[in-house]
Amino acid sequence: MPTVTNSETMKIRTKGLALQVIRLCRKLPPSQEGRIISRQLMRSATSVGANYRAVCRARSSADFVSKLGIVLEEADETLF
Repeated sequence: MPTVTNSETMKIRTKGLALQVIRLCRKLPPSQEGRIISRQLMRSATSVGANYRAVCRARSSADFVSKLGIVLEEADETLF
């Protein structure tokens, strides 16, 4: 069986996070609060994966660090 690289593992994990959050948001109540939280949670959780993919395409070390910082911010927002 081929070995999966760390970056590929993270791509899989961040996509899994997005899918789990989408499933969770579908279960939130249809109240105004539920819609607001759901929208923001989905936005930040799906952004983690999208931005991580941008990290994998970084053109320099500085670009890598900058883009990874965005991923961490979105992950922190999702956690909140």
